[in-house]
Amino acid sequence: MIHVENVSKSFTLHNQGAAVIPVMQSASLSVQPGECVALVGESGAGKSTLMRMIYGNYLAAAGRLMVGDVDVAQAQPREILQLRKHTLGYVSQFLRVVPRVPTLDVVAEPLLTTGTPLDQAHAQAEILLARLNIPKRLWSLSPTTFSGGEQQRVNIARGFAYPYPALLLDEPTASLDPTNRATVLDMIQEAKARGAAIIGIFHDAAARDVICDRSLDVTEFTPKAAA
Repeated sequence: MIHVENVSKSFTLHNQGAAVIPVMQSASLSVQPGECVALVGESGAGKSTLMRMIYGNYLAAAGRLMVGDVDVAQAQPREILQLRKHTLGYVSQFLRVVPRVPTLDVVAEPLLTTGTPLDQAHAQAEILLARLNIPKRLWSLSPTTFSGGEQQRVNIARGFAYPYPALLLDEPTASLDPTNRATVLDMIQEAKARGAAIIGIFHDAAARDVICDRSLDVTEFTPKAAA
């Protein structure tokens, strides 16, 4: 479902004389339906960079990034938007939403954009918010006013509202209490059971051991000059 082949990436520092910094070289990875692969490595090794390339936020310098039958490295913006709508979900560490949009609509939005009727989308959003222990009195409020932990749970609910065939998870259990952490792990297991291909960054080693089928150390793709 997700196939990364010989991907490289560098950044150009335009405010420092256009210096080019290579950060990844010849990265390769395959994730099958129903499999969860953890990206591991020290801070700065390129874990988030690789996930952002797969999602299309960063442009790869070389290689292929296949998600289903779409090569993200070569895709047009409209193709990437369609991929994100129907195929590839991304749960980041931080919630980014339009201010003043109610939490219920924030969570339902991935369903609404794919044509789910409003009542059905809201019903699914309510189930997820309740499951993640977001009080009902908050559902009509913007999550921009919530605590960090509450925002993270809203972000997770939104990321799991639509049954994406592929998921990218960036620290989904960070800062969660034991009860909500267990709920999120159950949700990831359920996504695997329905056949989702998942790539995750889990600094929570215990969670990684429970959820992930294997790990990939991205430091093996660090260019020697940058090591």
